[in-house]
Amino acid sequence: QVQLVESGGGLVQAGGSLRLSCAASGRTFSMYTMGWFRQAPGKEREFVAAINWSHGSTNYANSVKGRFTISRDNAKNTVYLQMNSLNPEDTAVYYCASLRRGEWGNAYDYDHWGQGTQVTVSS
Repeated sequence: QVQLVESGGGLVQAGGSLRLSCAASGRTFSMYTMGWFRQAPGKEREFVAAINWSHGSTNYANSVKGRFTISRDNAKNTVYLQMNSLNPEDTAVYYCASLRRGEWGNAYDYDHWGQGTQVTVSS
């Protein structure tokens, strides 16, 4: 089993930055890819970014390319999401998740999820 705990959310003004963290524990050797998703009220959960745990390749949703950066610290079993130039449309609960196999952008393929952290961007 894998446990994921997100942190770093909060309230920020438009144009500001936040860095989210996702600490993984448990059977972490089973992880292959770590992803960040977000869900705004009344909307479906959407893919934000993902990173391969071993070789660090990344993928981003078009809506966050150039603004968000996903990274990982293997020694700390932690994945980060640096979010810059935030705008009110980025307001959502952000979740990290782990994936053994499947499509990086498909939430249904992910095996384990954190509890989420709220990000609110004021205009």
